[in-house]
Amino acid sequence: MEQTDITIIGAGVIGLAIAAEIARPGLNVFILEKNHTHGGGISSRNSEVIHGGIYYLKGSLKGSLCVEGNGMLYEIAEKNHIPHKKTGKLIVAVQKEEEESIERLLSDGRENGATSLELITQRQASDMEPYVQARAALYSRNTGIISVHDLMNYYLVRALSRGAQIACNTGVTRIEKEAGRYRIDTQNNKGERFAFSTALVINAAGLESDTIANMSGNGYQLHWCKGDYCSVTGVKSGMVQRLIYPVPVKKQAGVGVHLTMDLNGRYRLGPDATYIRRVEDYQVHPEKAGLFFELAGQFLPFLKKENIHPDMAGIRPKLQGPGDDFCDFVIRQDAPGFINLVGIESPGMTASPAIARYVQKLIE
Repeated sequence: MEQTDITIIGAGVIGLAIAAEIARPGLNVFILEKNHTHGGGISSRNSEVIHGGIYYLKGSLKGSLCVEGNGMLYEIAEKNHIPHKKTGKLIVAVQKEEEESIERLLSDGRENGATSLELITQRQASDMEPYVQARAALYSRNTGIISVHDLMNYYLVRALSRGAQIACNTGVTRIEKEAGRYRIDTQNNKGERFAFSTALVINAAGLESDTIANMSGNGYQLHWCKGDYCSVTGVKSGMVQRLIYPVPVKKQAGVGVHLTMDLNGRYRLGPDATYIRRVEDYQVHPEKAGLFFELAGQFLPFLKKENIHPDMAGIRPKLQGPGDDFCDFVIRQDAPGFINLVGIESPGMTASPAIARYVQKLIE
């Protein structure tokens, strides 16, 4: 039976970042991906936002790794010519009672180590974004956008240049402990089976990370939470310069339908948050356009119904179930030689280089 040193399951942004960090000459690193190409899963279906670390509990991995990853990601992007833009972001209070919430978000962000956060007045918000409705706002200077596809390509090229190998169209069917190592059984899209032995398993399987973890006897359960997006057309380019978010509602699965833009200046609303069965359904129903108009129209009064159209969708692998309190990332060695990354949702892409460094330290 063939042997390798380290096997990473999942070639999304997290698995690729880990491979780029740990691969080196003389170490056999093998990446398995069930889809036909790297980044073919949920990593390619996000808003591409570089988050500032505002929403997460003090001391959480989500908070600390987001803040650390934010700085690392801008540095990586600048050094390697990955398309990105530091747009900044406003979390806007539309109702008077929401002003207290943005003050709390400021405190939470600063406790996480987030910098360049500032409470601004209605007049300041209006000067910055004259077409946005706000009584007050929290301004995050370090929020931005990045091409996640170019980022994943960078991670992959770096990993391969350091000796890693990747096998796509390869799903894991079983993992068993054998003589201090792990036997991994796989099957490709043609039904062909292959088994090999590895000293270390790193589970970065996204939506199926609980399934992979449970192959080694753990008891994780993910809740799939779909996020739909709508495109915005018929609006003058550059009308809004920054990302615009509402004040989040406690115990909601997301942070509320918000306005982002891509690197070409196209606007998009979303995502919302709907718990679903474990089926990868990425269809966006037409009625979402009307719902998004009602939600976003509270702080974007220039929008008209005809501006909003169903676009794309993604799915979050959440440990937090409906109505549950905050759940943190799981990044730990649950058994000797078996490292699980479970529930890596937002801000996973932002945190990816910091997560990779964290996993490297676990290996050491």
